[in-house]
Formats: sequence, structure tokens, C-alpha cells
Amino acid sequence: MPRVTIGDVAAEAGVSIATVSKVINGRYGVAPATLQKVQAVVDRLGYESSLVARSLRSHRTNVLGILVADIEPFSAELLKGASAAIRARDYELIVYSGSGHGKDRSGWERRYVSRLGGTLTDGLILVTPTLVDVSDATPIVAVDPHAGPSNLPSIHADNLAGAITATRHLVERGHRRIGFLAGRPDLESARQREQGYRDALAEAGIPVDPELIRVGDYELEMSEVPARQLLTLADRPTAVFAANDLSAIQTMHVARSLGLSIPDDVSVIGFDNIPESALMEPPLTTIDQSIQEMGRLAVEMLVGVIEGTTERHAQVTLPTRLVVRQSCGPAPGDR
Repeated sequence: MPRVTIGDVAAEAGVSIATVSKVINGRYGVAPATLQKVQAVVDRLGYESSLVARSLRSHRTNVLGILVADIEPFSAELLKGASAAIRARDYELIVYSGSGHGKDRSGWERRYVSRLGGTLTDGLILVTPTLVDVSDATPIVAVDPHAGPSNLPSIHADNLAGAITATRHLVERGHRRIGFLAGRPDLESARQREQGYRDALAEAGIPVDPELIRVGDYELEMSEVPARQLLTLADRPTAVFAANDLSAIQTMHVARSLGLSIPDDVSVIGFDNIPESALMEPPLTTIDQSIQEMGRLAVEMLVGVIEGTTERHAQVTLPTRLVVRQSCGPAPGDR
């Protein structure tokens, strides 16, 4: 169906384009009866002025953009929080995914910030951006940036503390052979989670065994091989801390394929608390990092930057918490 134009509205209402423009932009000089007639036609035809035209007229679109590398469980949860936050504000929300551009997406933000910023949106939220030095006049907020805190306003979870909590939870159940399925090496969150794993082992006097550390890359498919490598070691771990829930879920699938029982033969703990984690059998113990809250705060922070009430270098670190379910039990020798 062709897009309804301002000319279509004018013709249907029997008025000039200038009169329609005054009505849709709330300007004076239109008789009440004419205003009602034009507004009725606008509603009936479903006319919407384009974002570009709106931007050129008022220098504002009242639209916020969220740029994600891909739509996966983490970004989907974040979008739920952002969507909830936008309902109470006079803004609209568009989502742009950079997926389909290959595995090497370094610098993808630079391309899309210039494409969406300013004309189509009043500001942008970048989710796990690879760059934090995007030079653009558009207000920007970064969520979980690859390189950690930046000059951009940013929001991230306390990944170090969360990883320490996860590893301690296993240590407290008597586990000493604890495998770690690491995240993407280019992400600061992954580095912090591995550091938390190492710190908690050191705290417990348990030497770090390099054989027990494998890279799962935060992805379900990429985690299958390293999870299998861990669980088929001659002296396999009695527990695995996976750096995100997708890797933990894959570890549980692999354990079952090897005939291992969870948590009797191997305990598994994740990080994120995506909805899928509670639906596993058994339900996955994990670290909650308040993903929806990240989305909500990102919208609030971005609106604050746009409206001049938030500093352009604001940094927010959200606390994490342990969510105990049924995927972790005592070490086999402690039963």
C-alpha cells in the first residue's frame, strides 16, 4: 500500500497543504471546524509525517534508537526494559541490528551512528559496542561496552563481583575441580568474569588449572566443543562456571549427551539470568545482572543527556546477585 502523503490528506479534506501542515504541527491560524475535519482525515488515512521531515522542521524527532550487533537473549531482555521505560515518555523507539555483516563486526557502530543519528533519532543506545570513541554530535549511551568504562555515558554490571560470587557458590559446596567456560576475549565483561573466577579460587587456596579454562565465546553453538572438551577430560571438573547462560545451557546439553547427571555428576552455574535459564531441567543456577534494568536505565540516561539533565560522562555499575536453583549440588566426594 502506498504511503499516505500530506497531499493526500489535503485533497481528502479539501484544504491546502499549508493548512494540513499547520494542523499536524499545532500551529495557530486554523478555524476549529477545519482543524477537526483535517484531524479526522489524518486519523482515517493513518497519516504520519516522516521522521526526516519532522527533524528538519523542529530539529527533534522524539525517537530514540537502539543499536545491537544481533538480536539474542541478552539484547532481547535489554529491549524489554527499554520498551517499558519508553512508555512513560514522549519518545518512540526504533531498534537497528547490525547482524548479517560477518563475524568481524569491529567498528560496526561507526557506520550506523552516522546513518541513524541526528536525522532519524535524537539519540542512540549502543549495546556492547566495540568502539567507545564514536565521534558524533548525537547523544549516545553505551551498554556493556567491549573496552569497559569510556568517555561515553555507560551502564554495565559488576561482572567481577558476580563471577566471584558464582565461583564461591561452587567452592562452598566442596568443589575444587571447577571448570570455566570463558566468554569472548574482546569483551571487558568476559575478562572481568574470568578474573572473578581466578580471584575466588585464589581466595579458597585452589590453584588455577589452565586445562580447566576453555573459551565458549558467549554463544550457544560456539560453546559445544569447549564444553565437551571440559567434560571429557580424564580428570574432569565436578563443576563448571560458564561466563553466560547460553554457554551454561550448552554445557548442560553436552553433559546429558555424555550420560552425566546434573547436579549429581557435574554442577553448572551461569551468568545473566535470561528467561531460558529458569526453563532448563534442572533449572539453572545463575548470576542475575538485571538486564532489563540496564535497558530501562539506558533510556533514562539517554533522555537525560538529550534534555541536558545527565552528564555526558556518567557511569553506572549495577550490582549482581546469585539466583539459586537446582543445577548446583555438593561435590561428589562430599555427599
